[in-house]
Amino acid sequence: MEDSQFDVIIIGAGVMGSATAYYAAKRGLRTLLLEQFDFLHHCGSSHGESRTIRVTYTQKHYYPLVMESYNLWQEVEAQVGYQVYFKAQHFDMGPSHDPTIRSVVDYCQTYAIPFQLLRRRQVAEKFAGRIDIPEDWVGVSNEYGGVIKPSKAVAMFQTLAYKNGAVFVDKTKVVDIKKNKNGEGVEVFSASGKRFRGKKCVITVGAWMQKLVKTVSGVELPIVPVETHVCYWRIKEGEEGKFEIGTGFPTFASFGNTYIYGTPTLEFPGLIKVGVHGGNPCDPDKRPWGPAVMMEELKKWVGERFLGMVDSGEPVIKQSCMYSMTPDEDFVIDFLGGEFGKNVVIGGGFSGHGFKMAPVIGRILSELAIDGEAQGVDLKHFKIERFRITSKI
Repeated sequence: MEDSQFDVIIIGAGVMGSATAYYAAKRGLRTLLLEQFDFLHHCGSSHGESRTIRVTYTQKHYYPLVMESYNLWQEVEAQVGYQVYFKAQHFDMGPSHDPTIRSVVDYCQTYAIPFQLLRRRQVAEKFAGRIDIPEDWVGVSNEYGGVIKPSKAVAMFQTLAYKNGAVFVDKTKVVDIKKNKNGEGVEVFSASGKRFRGKKCVITVGAWMQKLVKTVSGVELPIVPVETHVCYWRIKEGEEGKFEIGTGFPTFASFGNTYIYGTPTLEFPGLIKVGVHGGNPCDPDKRPWGPAVMMEELKKWVGERFLGMVDSGEPVIKQSCMYSMTPDEDFVIDFLGGEFGKNVVIGGGFSGHGFKMAPVIGRILSELAIDGEAQGVDLKHFKIERFRITSKI
């Protein structure tokens, strides 16, 4: 394999790298996917049982990416033969004066997304008494919600990439990337001394992005690894069916002092997922596996919003994963530049909200690597240059 020349080498086999491998291999390119751990590991950001997909954002540049992703998820899952995307409504809620909830309303109006703006009594009617909000809050309901099954999704992209001829190598930690001596392409080096040659390279290493990019180029991207937790709460006996997906119970986000999100019952019967968007900075190679943040606020929220139908004493399951946070929580999708020019592409800093867009991001990264540009998207918000302006990297 070290003597082989690949068209594209993808480093990192989470959902972004696996989606990129699929779209590259689908075009008939000789594609290599490298992973430092086992495939489908639980050490990064792409494992687990559910992720929310929603169209509502405060930043308008995400609208075309999410809308394309809805279609691509369904196209890709049709090829593999099992379901990854589960449809649901979506419900945003928060204090009526909160700028985020106001931005959500403006967003829906801008893109003509059908929505309902609901007061407390209307929320109770809409969701049959399953969700309660304070009198001075409002809710925004729309049909563009849903749940993605993450581990199944990664496996789906890997299966289809393999069927299209991609080569997979796991337990191979990349420690350096160098420009090929003849000036064409790159050479990728592993910790065990292996070398892989490719015309182009895509880096999708999640929480390890800052470390690897700094080693390779000297550029220190402000992408901070954060350890976060997903919590599952027990629904009280006799109430379980009310929170199941497919019953009209939505995926949801709650704004205000604490950003809380959740999904209907799907992966664990009798449990509902509710978590806090946030966590503590960490070294991805020295994970603290510490406690969840803002647990008291989360317990209070669960107890109040679900009218006592969910046990808010303690979550019965806590799962740890990592975010890769940028200062503005926008992604980083760009060429690394410098001596590498357009031969190295980076996709990272997905800041805890990128999974839903994995299909379109995989398409974009593969096109940047192969064609030097991506079709039908404006990537100006995701450029490295924005950090140079603010932090002089």
